[in-house]
Amino acid sequence: MSPEQLDFYKRLAHALALQFGSGCEVVVHDLESADPSHSIVAIENGHVTGRKVGDGPSHVVLEALHAGDAQIEDRLAYLTKTADGKVLKSSTVFIRDERGHAVGIFALNFDITVLRAADEVISELVGTEPSAPREPEPIVRSVADLLDDLIEQSVELVGTPVALMTKEEKVRAIRYLNDTGAFLITKSGPKVCKYFGISKYTLYSYLDEARNGEKD
Repeated sequence: MSPEQLDFYKRLAHALALQFGSGCEVVVHDLESADPSHSIVAIENGHVTGRKVGDGPSHVVLEALHAGDAQIEDRLAYLTKTADGKVLKSSTVFIRDERGHAVGIFALNFDITVLRAADEVISELVGTEPSAPREPEPIVRSVADLLDDLIEQSVELVGTPVALMTKEEKVRAIRYLNDTGAFLITKSGPKVCKYFGISKYTLYSYLDEARNGEKD
């Protein structure tokens, strides 16, 4: 790498390390080094992997050193593991010159060991039974809100706007309201009639049809 490139990537490494904290190791490898076994020319938060400036290449760096430019590609957001068991989320970006030749590597290694452990605990805490609904059930503040919510659910179940519903679709919606106990709510009948644009007599007719359909 040119001195200008190296200076830029050193400053970028320092900035990213400060931005993301001590768990983020940032490494710059010089692929044109006279001694490939000492490819690290800059490193921040080296305690993550236990490396320092002058240390040797990783498996990915070795691959780059022995592969042609046309064969090497950036590797982003993959998992790696240190000798002492840390799990890292890593990204490897190749630095190229004006001819497209890989002259260096800019790598990020973020220690996610604790985060993965926390994720397992959180997954257990927020997990539900396989048979439980995937969407959270709303908690309403009053029976009026509850009725409104049940009416909305009946429309979602049918999948057709009220204004475009056929008689059969309205019967299906009414059946849902009956099955969920909506008509146990005081004065639910008039509200349902108004919402679906039907008379009280028609509501009773739809209820009878819905209940008879269940028996059949």
